[in-house]
Amino acid sequence: MLVKICLVLIFFGVAIGVGLYCRRSASSVDGFVLGGRNVGPWMSAFAYGTSYFSAVVFVGYAGQFGWKYGIAAFWAGIGNAILGSLMAWWVLGPRTREVTHRLGATTMPEFFGKRYKSKNLRIAAAAIIFVFLIPYTASVYNGLSRLFGMAFGMPYEVCVIGMAVITCAYVVLGGYMATVMNDFLQGIVMLLGITAVIVVVLANNGGFMGAMTTLSQVPHETSQMSGVFTSMFGPDPLNLLGVVILTSLGTWGLPQMVQKFYAIKSGPAVKQGAIISTIFAFVVAGGSYFLGGFGRLYSSQVEIGANGQPVYDSIIPTMLSTLPDILIGLVIVLVLSASMSTLSSLVLTSSSTLTLDLIEGNLVKDMTEKKRVSYMRVLLGAFIIISAVLALFQYHSSVTFIAQLMGISWGALAGAFLGPFLWGLYSGKISKAAVWVSFICGVGLTSGNMIMGLVGMQPLFASPINCGAFAMVLSLIIVPIVSLFTKSVDFDVNPPHVEGAIDREFQASLNGEEEFNSEKIYEAL
Repeated sequence: MLVKICLVLIFFGVAIGVGLYCRRSASSVDGFVLGGRNVGPWMSAFAYGTSYFSAVVFVGYAGQFGWKYGIAAFWAGIGNAILGSLMAWWVLGPRTREVTHRLGATTMPEFFGKRYKSKNLRIAAAAIIFVFLIPYTASVYNGLSRLFGMAFGMPYEVCVIGMAVITCAYVVLGGYMATVMNDFLQGIVMLLGITAVIVVVLANNGGFMGAMTTLSQVPHETSQMSGVFTSMFGPDPLNLLGVVILTSLGTWGLPQMVQKFYAIKSGPAVKQGAIISTIFAFVVAGGSYFLGGFGRLYSSQVEIGANGQPVYDSIIPTMLSTLPDILIGLVIVLVLSASMSTLSSLVLTSSSTLTLDLIEGNLVKDMTEKKRVSYMRVLLGAFIIISAVLALFQYHSSVTFIAQLMGISWGALAGAFLGPFLWGLYSGKISKAAVWVSFICGVGLTSGNMIMGLVGMQPLFASPINCGAFAMVLSLIIVPIVSLFTKSVDFDVNPPHVEGAIDREFQASLNGEEEFNSEKIYEAL
């Protein structure tokens, strides 16, 4: 217990120390929200990865889908690495950085407002973000608090409040730079921790081959296939595909993920960040789902709910409870790292969106730079309080699964934003009406599906995961189709000619006006 407490206290001390160190860079809006758009590839990649993978993945998704699909759940980790990380960086990274810089957009709603020349779109996007980031934040609290309860025997409420206070402290102090610096340190812990846990869990079950042999003998409730939990695609490939789409393609439309591309330093940094982020995802996401695939080896110890089904969020904590104390301490810091990095990203995104896209110009006129930052800090605290209250309420309600909350949040956000954002970066022929249709379909489909289930009706999709995945694909399809029949918003998606930018910078250096600077060439683009 002493070792575990010391590790957690060291973690908290480092987080607060980084916040204090970075507070000077958080005096302006650009510094507080984007770190001055000067974040290098390593920090950007780790910030992307740690915001991507939290207790939601490690505790919730790894437990639930490892139990349902066995080793085949590893496909979700592969999808997260290839589609959710590598392809996202290649397709979105450079163009997002260039277009948002050219538009002067700091947040995703501001991008929609300026790209589609609509103040109402900006307000609507900000409202969607605020509403649907809250359940995602609550799901992050849930996963971490269950693990703390296993390790320390602490009440759920104490865990939620403690995590909220620490996260609020370092983000309020240091803004985006404090977040990415902590993300980098926390990412290292995650890489080491997940590797160590997998090695020890397999060793406790007779090594890799021994664990696979035992798992292959576990029967499925409905499938007649032998060794179904060690098969390539598991017992339910179609629903597994829905998980891969939601958790991988979803990052392309999530504001807290896309915003990492706004802040990255330069063009070469995007290419480097793509490689680093992909390797990180393979280890952390792939490792988490791989670990969860062995959950059924602990079926006699897993908590069973009133419906006779296992409590999915308890599977990973049950597996970890058999580890040595020093390794449990490392796992706690691992999940604490993953969760607080995600939480800090969520609250920073929400507070900046509320301030810059809803309050400024609508409720408060002529805000100074100092006043904007102050509003963001206050709203950041308010958002943490609201999400913590929701997490406490959710814990005592019927909505008990982390994956369920995350599926609703990711589905609504990415279902609304994915099409308008991606097509808006690459096509100058997208209409304002198409964006509105995507917003309505994404939010309406996921929310309506959830409400139908709550009132006792038969929902369109039995799983919110599949509903969210469908909403994302629909957004990509519906935006260009609607744009064919409605008036497009003219926008030059192609940046100025490269040679022209180089000639201007080179001529300026010859004239003695300034040194030839490749960074300034990129800024000119």
